[in-house]
Amino acid sequence: MKVAVVGATGLVGTRMLQVLEERNFPVDELFPVASAKSVGRNVSFKGREWTVVSAEDAIAAHPQLALFSAGGETSHQLAPIFAEVGCRVVDNSSFWRMDPTKPLVVPEINGDVLSAGDYIIANPNCSTIQMVLPLAPIHKELGIKRIVVSTYQSVTGTGYKAISQMNTERGIAEKERPEGDLLAPATAVGHWGEYPAIYPYPIDQNILPHIDSFLENGYTKEEMKMVNETRKILRDESIAVTATTVRVPVQGGHSESINIETHKPFTLEQVRSLMASMSGVVVQDDPAHNVYPMPIYAWGKDEVFVGRIRRDFSVENGFNFWCVSDNIRKGAATNAVQIAQLLLERHLL
Repeated sequence: MKVAVVGATGLVGTRMLQVLEERNFPVDELFPVASAKSVGRNVSFKGREWTVVSAEDAIAAHPQLALFSAGGETSHQLAPIFAEVGCRVVDNSSFWRMDPTKPLVVPEINGDVLSAGDYIIANPNCSTIQMVLPLAPIHKELGIKRIVVSTYQSVTGTGYKAISQMNTERGIAEKERPEGDLLAPATAVGHWGEYPAIYPYPIDQNILPHIDSFLENGYTKEEMKMVNETRKILRDESIAVTATTVRVPVQGGHSESINIETHKPFTLEQVRSLMASMSGVVVQDDPAHNVYPMPIYAWGKDEVFVGRIRRDFSVENGFNFWCVSDNIRKGAATNAVQIAQLLLERHLL
């Protein structure tokens, strides 16, 4: 089994390698692919060092599987070339997700859509994955009419540079931040303080209601991803979805406040039971004892944690809940490897 990981030195790519190893995925030859400046470096996998190679070298080796996490433009250019040599591509970027000819897969929900003809398979957005996993059994049993979601997304979703920005800001917070510069847009000067900034404003002790670029409708691309991907994964274009996505100074994982309106009436016990029945979902819902999901405890885990499940008294069939997951694992790397495992089980690799 020849496996390529495109973007192998990035935050998600390194986690993909970790998850492949943890799950004992059968890799006989590994082809870590990264940008030209990283070619020749080594990455560790299964007790040995593997040399980072160019995409051209990986394609020439005719791998059976390629896991991509290198951005939309790289996926646009390279995924079809890998596919042409008979390689199954699982792509973590947003480029192929809404292509009607490409499956968008959360294995526990819609893994059945995979077929022998699928050579480019889209991995959903991290925020979408953790939301739809507990909602799938709700939709199947009760029918979802409307979703209102607000996200609280970790800086890890933007990669190593964002983590560096936050940690650097925290290191200089007390003694080196000049008075009056705290709210100066970093993009105006290219730096905030003495380090390159990935966000347009400071992220430490701040919250940015801005993830990805803004669209003409006033929403961001991240928000519209949650709208469109949810409908595609749950196979129901009638679901009304509205989202507000927010970056918070947290490193552990993404959190979401979700409001649901269903077509059918329900009991809260039924909602908890349906969510708990979903593989990969853990219900932590005991507010009397301060038991509820938090990102600091989701870090490094593959499950989606839900709690604060309570009725919305403003509508006839409504409820709220709180949802937390490690966005780099289930939100990206783990889901991609699970897709690869499903391909293997179905003898498509």
